[in-house]
Amino acid sequence: MTPFDALMHEVCVERGWCGAIVNDRPMHVTDFLPESGTVTADQFVGWLFDADGVNPDVDREKWQKHIDGLRNAFIRHMGGCSVDVQMLVWSDS
Repeated sequence: MTPFDALMHEVCVERGWCGAIVNDRPMHVTDFLPESGTVTADQFVGWLFDADGVNPDVDREKWQKHIDGLRNAFIRHMGGCSVDVQMLVWSDS
């Protein structure tokens, strides 16, 4: 299992941030990944919320523990606060 596979297992399977139907369109965090460049933990967490159609700023206190947990998961699995986007691919891709 690659670091990204492990990250996605934790955030999706274990934590439930898998994406949703947003504005009649199925969304997933990978829909937001750029074609090249660096992705930060904070960007990735923001995209997880976007993919689920949740605006954490509406009730920041409610969502902060989720933000922190998702950010920590990214850092733990990906090895730092930022990675090249090429590291964020499924092992079977």
